[in-house]
Amino acid sequence: MNEKTVLVTGANKGIGFGIAKHLGLNGWKVIVGARDQQRAEQALGALRAQGIDALGWVNIELNDLEGLERAAKEIGERFPALTLLVNNAGIPGDMSVDSEHTEISTIRETLNVNFIGTFALTKALLPLLAKNGGRIANITVPSEVSPYWHPLAYVTSKAAQNAMTGVMAVEFQQAGTPIEIFAVHPGPTTTDLNGNMALPGFHDTDTVGQKFAELINDGQNHQGEFLELYPIVKED
Repeated sequence: MNEKTVLVTGANKGIGFGIAKHLGLNGWKVIVGARDQQRAEQALGALRAQGIDALGWVNIELNDLEGLERAAKEIGERFPALTLLVNNAGIPGDMSVDSEHTEISTIRETLNVNFIGTFALTKALLPLLAKNGGRIANITVPSEVSPYWHPLAYVTSKAAQNAMTGVMAVEFQQAGTPIEIFAVHPGPTTTDLNGNMALPGFHDTDTVGQKFAELINDGQNHQGEFLELYPIVKED
């Protein structure tokens, strides 16, 4: 299909907005996935002000499985040309504590949103994406533990998401399903999720969005790959 339509979850701010903006500037039609109508409409306005074809927004609440089913149905009806799903939305969990002091409830909540919710939305959209020969890009972090940054709840939820990416990629290949799925690690990025941390080696969301758009438009097949936009640089 020649038409390029993308749904970016959590597109109203941060990395999600950067991705939506730069895909839009590269000719993609953009659907904003968000939890809050006001913030979604502000994002749509900001995108359209830059000449981007922002089609509209869909309520994506990853902690509401029934709501995700409704969202997928709405997407199929309103945006039947969807060709790319960017699973960007997520929550940080409690990044201020070590594993010994991480509450079980925090682990459960972070897994429910970042893994189970992401899987549920992806699963619900598979028929539409298969029909359109689409792609799925999961915004994630490495499963390998970094000595510099390792919040248990968040890393665990993303490790599960990485496993989902790998398993689905193998299954799509084995079954001949016309969907490509891969993981993208933005690298250290200054966002609300990490309290707007801005250390040496960190990038802003605009830079990450531009690099992501280049990756999406590179014309290559990335089935099952784990791609790092800006790898974490080891400290001396």
